[in-house]
Amino acid sequence: IKALADELNGHAFTCDLLDPDQVDELISRVEHEVGPIDVLVNNAGLETSEPFQTVGSETIRDVVRLNLEAPIVLTRNVLPGMLDRGKGHLVYLSSLAGTGGFPGLAVYAGTKAGVSNFVASLRMEMRDTPITTTVVAPGPVDTEMWDHIEEANDYAPMLKRLRLLQLIPKKSPETIAKRTVAATVAERRHV
Repeated sequence: IKALADELNGHAFTCDLLDPDQVDELISRVEHEVGPIDVLVNNAGLETSEPFQTVGSETIRDVVRLNLEAPIVLTRNVLPGMLDRGKGHLVYLSSLAGTGGFPGLAVYAGTKAGVSNFVASLRMEMRDTPITTTVVAPGPVDTEMWDHIEEANDYAPMLKRLRLLQLIPKKSPETIAKRTVAATVAERRHV
């Protein structure tokens, strides 16, 4: 991340988003060291790709903490500064899985539905403020995460068939990134 930040003339901050103490202090650390945050992108995520009854309690807690709790806490911590400055944009990576059930993705889908509903409620609360939001809810993205989902469970043949029929086509990470940046600039609510 440091090399990428140097290449982009930016700053790198690492944080274990599974550690509540690190999440609690991340926003203040960034703002103290480099200044105000104008756009917060909540992009970290963990998936589950096995039947719910086989997912361990620790995995469930990690997925919920990373996919749902961390974005909510980071939002809570960044909002005061954005409101004081009279500007800010919040981006949340959700998923097509958050709009409907998918076998093998129960915990993941539940957290992504939670993200989408959190943002819908937040948007209502922020309607009379200059704070805007974007929810990015792609289907399959051509990443190791999706490869793992296709390979790791009993539902892989169905997922591959859906992809071959182009019912849920896979997009590149670059495509999702470009659409997210465009939506952020245009203050669109959804990608």
